[in-house]
Amino acid sequence: MKNSEIKALNADEIKQKLASEQEALNKLKFAHAISPIENPMKIRESKKTIARLQTELKAKELAK
Repeated sequence: MKNSEIKALNADEIKQKLASEQEALNKLKFAHAISPIENPMKIRESKKTIARLQTELKAKELAK
């Protein structure tokens, strides 16, 4: 997910996206612990997306 797409979302949409990304990250970590997943870079990408979402959410909260 690109930064421009994240900035276009409102706070509620960001919270929903954040929850779904965190759930997906947990599933990826669990799958990788059992047997190595095909592309382990997905874990890193998911972590970065979560960080971007959290950063934008914090910025929107401070702007209020």
